[in-house]
Amino acid sequence: MINVLVVDDQMLVREGIKSLLSLSDKLHIVGEAHNGQNAIEVINQLHPDVVLMDIRMPVMTGIEAVQALKSQSVDIPVIMLTTFDDHQLVMDAIQSGAKGYLLKDVSLETLVEAIETVHRGETLIQPAITEKVLQGLQGRSNDFDSFEQPEKMSEKELEILRLMAAGCSNREISQAMFKSEGTVKNQVSNVLGKLGVRDRTRAVLKAIELGII
Repeated sequence: MINVLVVDDQMLVREGIKSLLSLSDKLHIVGEAHNGQNAIEVINQLHPDVVLMDIRMPVMTGIEAVQALKSQSVDIPVIMLTTFDDHQLVMDAIQSGAKGYLLKDVSLETLVEAIETVHRGETLIQPAITEKVLQGLQGRSNDFDSFEQPEKMSEKELEILRLMAAGCSNREISQAMFKSEGTVKNQVSNVLGKLGVRDRTRAVLKAIELGII
């Protein structure tokens, strides 16, 4: 059972998300908060496994809250939920330390899978949002730490990188490539190492920037 905290400034939205998540026997709603500042207080009290955080809220935004948690060395994965698909917001959320980014119109199945993904320590961004980010990065550089010229990748590693760009989890990649999940996890780590980045999202963005995929 994964303990989840729901953060949104609109009560009806919070109730809707809670009602949706209550349909899953994999999740438990431990609490809720109405802005970023309130979220930090509740997180420090309840210590949830995963936080679902609205990106635009009064008093303190979701991005500001994630930055504040990071400064306090609070390592709880946060998924940003929003009705907006602005690529700059996605970039800001990623750089602040958010582990996932989804639009609020996702299905229960997608939301549950996203929560499970970040709970395992992976990063997830909806493929539709990934495309927005990539469009916004055309002709731009980003400030992620990485090697300028990465080590050459094998065809298998490039295939994994393309599947990562499509938003696939390690489990989905293992099914697509007929490999064990452990093998895929090791190969994903190799891809990150060759690109000199810290997570899957940065790997995809760097690969696009360098024209690898």
